[in-house]
Amino acid sequence: MCAHATRLSEVKIKAAKPRDKDYVLVDGDGLQMRVRINGSKLWNFNYYHPVTKKRINMGLGSYPELSLAQARKLTISARELLASGIDPKEDRENLKQAKKAETEHTFQNVALAWFELKKDSVTKPYAEDIWRSLTLHIFPDLATTPISAITAPLVINLLRPLETKGSLETVKRLSQRLNEIMTYGVNSGLIHANPLSGIRAVFKKPKKKNMAALAPDELKELMVAIANASIKRTTRCLIEWQLHTMTRPAEAATTRWEDIDFEKKIWTIPAERMKKRRTHIVPLTEQALALLEAIKPYSGHREYVFPADRNPRTHCNSQTANMALKRMGFKDRLVSHGMRSIASTVLNEHGWDPELIEVALAHVDKDEVRSAYNRADYIERRRPMMAWWSEHIQQAATGNLSVAATADGRDRKVVSIR
Repeated sequence: MCAHATRLSEVKIKAAKPRDKDYVLVDGDGLQMRVRINGSKLWNFNYYHPVTKKRINMGLGSYPELSLAQARKLTISARELLASGIDPKEDRENLKQAKKAETEHTFQNVALAWFELKKDSVTKPYAEDIWRSLTLHIFPDLATTPISAITAPLVINLLRPLETKGSLETVKRLSQRLNEIMTYGVNSGLIHANPLSGIRAVFKKPKKKNMAALAPDELKELMVAIANASIKRTTRCLIEWQLHTMTRPAEAATTRWEDIDFEKKIWTIPAERMKKRRTHIVPLTEQALALLEAIKPYSGHREYVFPADRNPRTHCNSQTANMALKRMGFKDRLVSHGMRSIASTVLNEHGWDPELIEVALAHVDKDEVRSAYNRADYIERRRPMMAWWSEHIQQAATGNLSVAATADGRDRKVVSIR
C-alpha cells in the first residue's frame, strides 16, 4: 500500500516556527504554506499553466486571516478552472479589473479625463458648453455607469426625448461628444471598441441654419438702432467693437487692455481665446481706437475692456451683444455672430481680396507654413481694408451718433484706400 502525504492541520500550522530561511509546508492538491523567516505564514496554490505548462505560484492570502478550510475551498475553485483550461491567476486578475472598472472607470470619471484634454483644444466658452451639456443631459442617468456597460440602445433611449422635443442640434452635439469620450476609453484600454460609433444615423438630422444676418443695405438700420437703443454704453461699445474688428462674440467680450498695443495700433488675441487655437492679430482702425478711448473711463483701470456688471473683475458674457440685439428688435434677423457675415459680404461685394477677408475673419489658412510666414505682411495689407470697412460703418452711422465717430467729441475720419 502506498503511503499518503500527511495533510496539514491547525495544530501543525500553529506549531510551525520560523527558521533561518523560508520553508514550505505541503497540504496537497497544490496547496502550500510558506513560512517566512519573519514568522508570517502565506498560502500559495502551486500549479501548471493550462497552456504554457509553466509552473506558477498563486498567492491566496495569509494565515490566520485565511484559515486552512478557506484555503482549501479556494484551491478547489482554482482546480475547477484549470480543469476547464482557464488560468486561475489570470481569471482572478480579470475579475479584479472588472470590479475596479465598476468603481473607478465610470462614465463620468472617463468623461472627466477626456475633458481635461479636450478643454485645451477649444475656447473656454465652448469647453463650458461641452461640460454643461453632459451635466444636464447625460450624467443624471449615466454618471455611475461603468464605461464598459455603455451600449448604443442605452444612449439612444436617453437621447430620444430630446429628438422628440425637436432639439436635434443638441442630439447631434451630444452624439459627437459621447463618441469622443468612448473613443478615448478605447485608446485608454478601458474598452475594446466604441459601441456608439453609429448612433447618429438613427436620429433625425437638424436642418442647417445660417447665422441670422442683415443684408448689406440694412447696416444703416442697425447703426440707427444702436444709437437709439436703451442699452448700457459699455454694451453699445461692445457691439460696435465687434462690428469694426470683425471678431467673434467670445473674442470681443474677452478683450483685455494688455492685449492692445496703442503704438502699433494692433490687438493681439491669444491662441487660447481663439476658436481655432491660433493667435490672431487685428489691425486697429481710428474708429476702433476711438471706441477704446470712449470706454477707457469705465474700464481702463480693470483687466477687461468690457467688464461684467455683477463682477467687474471678469469680462462680460459672450451673449451680452446678442441679448442687446434681441431687445433692439433684431430677433430672428441678426445675431451678434452675424455681424461678421455682414462684413464679409460687404467687403467681397466691393472687390477686396478674398484671402485677406478670410484672414481678417480668423479662418484657418490650410497652408499653415505660408500663413505663419505671411502673418506680418497680412497685417499691413489688411490695414487699408479694415480702414475702408470702418469708414463704411461710420458712413452708415452718419447722423446717428456712433460711439466711434463721436468719442472725445471728435469726428475721426479715415481715408478710403484701395
